[in-house]
Amino acid sequence: MTVTTSIETASAEKTTTRLLWLDLTRKCQLNCTHCYNASGPDGTHGTMTREDWISVLDQAAAHGVRNIQFIGGEPTMHPNFADLVDHALTIGLNVEVYSNLVHVSNECWKVFQRKGLSLATSYYSGQAEEHDAMTGRRSHHRTRANIEKAVQLAIPVRVGLITADEGQHVTDTQQDLEALGVSKIRVDHVRPFGRAAQGQAPDLSKLCGRCGTGRAAISPTGEVSPCVFSGSMGVEVGNVQDSPLATILSGSAMAEANASIRAATMGGDDDDDDGGNDDECSPGFPGSECTPRN
Repeated sequence: MTVTTSIETASAEKTTTRLLWLDLTRKCQLNCTHCYNASGPDGTHGTMTREDWISVLDQAAAHGVRNIQFIGGEPTMHPNFADLVDHALTIGLNVEVYSNLVHVSNECWKVFQRKGLSLATSYYSGQAEEHDAMTGRRSHHRTRANIEKAVQLAIPVRVGLITADEGQHVTDTQQDLEALGVSKIRVDHVRPFGRAAQGQAPDLSKLCGRCGTGRAAISPTGEVSPCVFSGSMGVEVGNVQDSPLATILSGSAMAEANASIRAATMGGDDDDDDGGNDDECSPGFPGSECTPRN
């Protein structure tokens, strides 16, 4: 169902949430071995309609959210992707799109060049064999070429260099990205969620500990969670198809989930702390140069 309560009557109180991850789809061209939400070619767009996502964007803007990141799966595969980005930008939200950059249509390149939008992607190696072993498809040449094109088009782009083992050519890969003109590069490791958990039970202690602090994620079925990783572990605090967004973000279920995560992580993982700036987390948003996807 779609919430019909107007954003004016939903809640008069502004939310402290600054960033929303909008997980548009679990459909993806790739089948990454470590994908935290198990996206892939057989994934679906979920139950959220275009009108549901538009309502979320309107509610977010009305209640003080300023930053939106479109993720997936591969968000550009959602049939309403361009329309949703356009709406977010039109109502004054800052937008980042986290794409695998395997296939970028002409329409998407036009979207990516919009003022107020930045682009992010994951990259695994300058060597095609290493990169493709992670993605499950011969995708390296396309992603690399599209990173280069984004730089040439002056699209703000950051790259998360994801490592899975000590044998990866990290330094060479960083140099390869710098040669393409990428200045925002962060090296991160595979997070033990989704496929990367390899069947192990969900473990809240593996989170960074700052989930839900100024940020939240919404799944393709409307479920809200403190972050994309906690959502993949089943930590859900409400559904935007049933309740107003601000009510969920400020509700007791969110507070309880955050408290449980803080207790499990003992306040956060120091390895993910960027100088004590609470705008930074892993995953993060433009400026944090970290890696929220696959």
